[in-house]
Amino acid sequence: MSREFFEKRYRLMGGSAKRVMLKDSFRVNYLHYNEEKVIQALKRRGVIVKKISNVEHAYFYFSDFSLGSTPEFLTGQIYIQDLASIMPAKVLNPKENDRVLDMCASPGSKTTQMSVMMKNKGLIVAVEKNPARITRLKLNLERQMSGNVKVFQKDVLNFKSEEPFDKILLDAPCSGNYTQEKNWFDKRTLTGVIENSKYQRKLIKKAHSLLKKEGILVYSTCSLEPEEDELVVDYALTLGFKLQDTGLKLGSEGLQEFGGLKFDKSMKLARRFWPFKDKTQGFFIAKLVKKS
Repeated sequence: MSREFFEKRYRLMGGSAKRVMLKDSFRVNYLHYNEEKVIQALKRRGVIVKKISNVEHAYFYFSDFSLGSTPEFLTGQIYIQDLASIMPAKVLNPKENDRVLDMCASPGSKTTQMSVMMKNKGLIVAVEKNPARITRLKLNLERQMSGNVKVFQKDVLNFKSEEPFDKILLDAPCSGNYTQEKNWFDKRTLTGVIENSKYQRKLIKKAHSLLKKEGILVYSTCSLEPEEDELVVDYALTLGFKLQDTGLKLGSEGLQEFGGLKFDKSMKLARRFWPFKDKTQGFFIAKLVKKS
C-alpha cells in the first residue's frame, strides 16, 4: 500500500502519519541495583537523563553514543525500552504471588519488567515459539537476573496449563508501525493487516481459556491499525471479557467507530499512542477482565 493510503486512514481516526523525533527511554532494574547510583554513573558518562513523570523507575535520555554499549546496559542495570512499551506491564501490575503468563514473550522487554515488579517472586511463564527469539529472550532474562521466569519454546496456541493464570500479558505479533522501519508504508498491505487480525483473535481466545475468572488480561500491539486493535478487543468482549480503565494518562481514547463499524462504548477505556502526539512509537493497550 502507499503512504497516502495509511495517512488517509489515520486522519479518519484523528491521528497522523507525521514523522517526529521520538524520545529515547530506559528503565532501571531497581530490584538488583541502586537507582540513584545507576543514574549518577550514566550522567558521569555524559548521558543526559530526565525522569519520566508518573512512571516509576523510567527515564528519557539523550546520548551521542549507544547506551547499549555501556556497562549499565550490559550488566542489566538498565533496559532500553520505548515508553509506550513500558506501559502494558504497568497496566497489568503483577504482584509477588501472582501466576502470570507472557504469551508472546521474546525479546523479554516486558517479561523482565514484570519480574522486577514481582520482586522475583511468584511465577511468570514465558512462551515463545521461534528458536532464534528464544535465545534472545533467555539472554535478556539472564542479564536482568529474572529468576521467577519459566520459559517454554512452544506455539502458545498449543500451550496447556493445569492451573489457570491470575494475569496474562498478550503483546501480540502485529504489523508494527511506521516509526520502526524506514520503508514501513511500502511493505504493509491491508490484506496483511487483516491476516494479523485473524491470528490475534485466535490468541485472545486462547488467553480467555487460560485465564481464571476475574483474572486480568492486558492486550497490546505496536500497531495503529483498528483491525489489529479495537476490532480484536471488540471480539474479546463477545468471549466474556469486559474492558477496564488502564489508569494511564498518556495516550488517546480507543476508537468508537471506524470504516462504518461501531465498537462497544467501553472501547474509550483503551489507549492509543500516536507518535506525533505522545512522542513514542505507535501503540495500543487494552485492559480486560474475564467475567465469564
